[in-house]
Amino acid sequence: MEAMEVDDSGGRWDFLDWVGPDTSSCIFHLLDDPADLARAAAVSRSWRRFVIDREFCKTLCRRICPEVANFTRAVVVTRSPPASGPSRDTDSSTRDRDHVVYSYLGGALVSAKPSMDCILRCIGASTTDYFPEETIQNTLDPRDRVNHRPSYWSSAGHDDPDAPESLTYRLSSDLCMIHEVRVQPFEAFFQTGNPIYASKAVRIRLGHSKLPPGEESFVTDENENRKATADENYVWTYTSPEFPMLPENVLQTFKLPRPALCIGGVVKIELLGRIQKQASDHKYYICVCHAQVIGRSLSPDFMVDISDPADYSILKYLPGASNLRMEDIINSDAEDSAEWHSLVARYRQMRHVAMVNMLLGPVQFMDGDDDVGGVTDDEIYM
Repeated sequence: MEAMEVDDSGGRWDFLDWVGPDTSSCIFHLLDDPADLARAAAVSRSWRRFVIDREFCKTLCRRICPEVANFTRAVVVTRSPPASGPSRDTDSSTRDRDHVVYSYLGGALVSAKPSMDCILRCIGASTTDYFPEETIQNTLDPRDRVNHRPSYWSSAGHDDPDAPESLTYRLSSDLCMIHEVRVQPFEAFFQTGNPIYASKAVRIRLGHSKLPPGEESFVTDENENRKATADENYVWTYTSPEFPMLPENVLQTFKLPRPALCIGGVVKIELLGRIQKQASDHKYYICVCHAQVIGRSLSPDFMVDISDPADYSILKYLPGASNLRMEDIINSDAEDSAEWHSLVARYRQMRHVAMVNMLLGPVQFMDGDDDVGGVTDDEIYM
């Protein structure tokens, strides 16, 4: 499409001027693909200025993914330090920078890259019946028995069938586009009738921790890191509707109404209500064999800084970070800017943990006897 037209007298006029800014804005707002906005901005200088000044890229990102509105600022982090040092922001420079960041973010949000399980490690469970035999850590393994032993997480027993539980996980990136969550309830094959300890419903929360770094790490003690899983220690930027869970021993898929952006890399799977009572103590339990959080990481091209005391989320774009070779990620360059070095180091740490988890697999707790936690194979550990 040509931005400039030629009239009968040979003069040139701009389509935007002819239509007017209000009508032009309405037309541009109809564009729902970030690539179309990028093409429009490349038509001419006047079109580019119009797209930048009206912040169409940021607006489109928020339409695609409303969680983007949680970003209070956008920053471009270059590998080389600026030659002239930090520059003072003006309204124009801020809009120029936002256009660059959000145009690339829009492409990342709608990318067709394949999805995968984004869970990096466990943070903790709301309750656990027998620790460590029934730890949340077992939910990282897709098998329901490991080394001839049942493998699952179990809640504590409760008299109230409406009592909820939750499992909290750290994702492989601070920014992930989440499409669906999968949960497999556990079938107690060693109990009479093979009861399945499913929940009535599932709800998903995405967000970030307010705890200092390190305090949310998985703790191998009986409280299953309960302090770190307390709701007051998190900011949830997305909450899904409730999905009914079937009492079936299969990996059940709970597809979100739309892909949601997890800002901060924490997912809480809420298990709402109980349906199965255990015969031995007449209490209700929920047991999960395996859980997955399916989505795409936006790192290392995009990172987020939530270190501000007011919980402001600063979106950081690292041009070219996805093209780094493995040796670039492992070894830092002395000429790299301090902020680039810090963000790549954080990404490197996540990659390292993910690699260790992949090589070692979930930790399995065993002793030398046939009993686990004082309970035989013919009994559930609850």
